[in-house]
Amino acid sequence: MNATAEKFGYPDSLIKEYQHWLVLARPQQVTLGSLVLVCKEPVTRFSDVSRAAFTALREAIAAIEATLSGLYKYQKINYLMLMMVDPDVHYHVIPRYDCARSFSGQQVLDHGWPAAPALGEFVEFDAEARAQLIAALQAAWR
Repeated sequence: MNATAEKFGYPDSLIKEYQHWLVLARPQQVTLGSLVLVCKEPVTRFSDVSRAAFTALREAIAAIEATLSGLYKYQKINYLMLMMVDPDVHYHVIPRYDCARSFSGQQVLDHGWPAAPALGEFVEFDAEARAQLIAALQAAWR
């Protein structure tokens, strides 16, 4: 697997694997349900993603939105393709909330609402809560 997926905890953080994409729980929860969508192809430029992977992206995004909407009722969702530090093609998926969400006894705020996500503000769950988050997302996956 590519270095970007491994940096974001693959395989332990895996929510769903598709033929061309991985959906991972983001270790730093900028907002509740923050994910990383990583292309499995060995590409570092978006324009180099295969036609098949582009087509498959629709299925992954539809499942992300259905799952996060069903579980956490986000108001908006942001897909950030930054690729400055981690060069493999990937998106940071940040569901956006106008008020706090709670998970495993911790409150998670959207510090950037209603503007751009505040990526420097996040919750990092302990191992038990992280495993619970991953399990909840896997169980609810649509």
